[in-house]
Amino acid sequence: MENKAKAALTVTPAEGEGVSPAGPFQVAVTGGSLTSVALTGSDGTVVKGNLAADGWVATEDLGYDKVYTWSGAAKGQDGADVPVTGSFRTLKPQRLTSASANVGDHQTYGIAMPIKITFSSPVQDKASVQKAMTVKTSVPTEGAWAWLSDTEAHWRPREYFKPNTEVSVDVNVYGVPFGGGAYGAEDVHVQFKIADRALVAKANTQTHRFEIYRDGVLLHDFPASYGAEYDQRRITRSGIHVVTGKWASRPMRSTVFNYDVNVTWAVQISGDGEFVHENNGTISSQGKENVSHGCANLSGTNAEVFYKLSIAGDPVEVVGSSIPLGPPNGDYYDWAIDWADWTAKSAVKS
Repeated sequence: MENKAKAALTVTPAEGEGVSPAGPFQVAVTGGSLTSVALTGSDGTVVKGNLAADGWVATEDLGYDKVYTWSGAAKGQDGADVPVTGSFRTLKPQRLTSASANVGDHQTYGIAMPIKITFSSPVQDKASVQKAMTVKTSVPTEGAWAWLSDTEAHWRPREYFKPNTEVSVDVNVYGVPFGGGAYGAEDVHVQFKIADRALVAKANTQTHRFEIYRDGVLLHDFPASYGAEYDQRRITRSGIHVVTGKWASRPMRSTVFNYDVNVTWAVQISGDGEFVHENNGTISSQGKENVSHGCANLSGTNAEVFYKLSIAGDPVEVVGSSIPLGPPNGDYYDWAIDWADWTAKSAVKS
């Protein structure tokens, strides 16, 4: 007479304290099949999951610092029922750290758009957090994470994105240790797209020109005036800037240089106040000399052209000035960092 197998269960986790609420939480069976499984919190909430004959897997995260209990049964090939049992408690964080992304869901950006993840408090265990963050692209794209501060991790491609690239960002940090007793408060998921054209502006502070290229073809070559070179505070920084926003009309104020004016067709290209904008008051200098406080001055007509063509993420490649773009200039100086130095800022060494 053939001996039929008894059901053997593997419950993960069957018991324990300090369990990560991100899982995995699952039940597997050999020598039989599952007939029912439930994972229930101490407040009576039943965790969602998928049940199959050979196993059960939770399809949602659990809460922090909660007790969960297994129940259910499997029927062996011998016809005997074997109960699903066990109980465990999830970990209790000393504090929670949240994450946010600079890119918006289902938005479209230019080919130079970096991805910036900002954390609500300094991250001690950067490697742990970085391993939980992924970027996927619809076309092969070499890229890397770099920590530009204790609260900011940036990802950018080695070269500009290809037009029409679809990008998915997954920051799966819920339940992940941040160091110092901190854990991730929630996951962040964003999907965005790169525009269907490669728009690149080339700003030369020595020839006093502002050129606009689309897909490698020169569309416009405008005279411009950049930051006056006799004052280091006014020098337009060299390096690849990134468009971050634009306004049809915007006030420009400075207590340092004592001005308060309104300009039109203002396109911001750095975090410390560099713009490409209209300034009809400097038309006589445009194409000849640099007289601005750091912005790229164009005529109203020409500034409107760039304003209408540009979107967030478009690169503005500034050359010719004596001071490079860098950390003091804020978002985004990512492209001013060469690739070797960029990858050296990763917390996970390949």
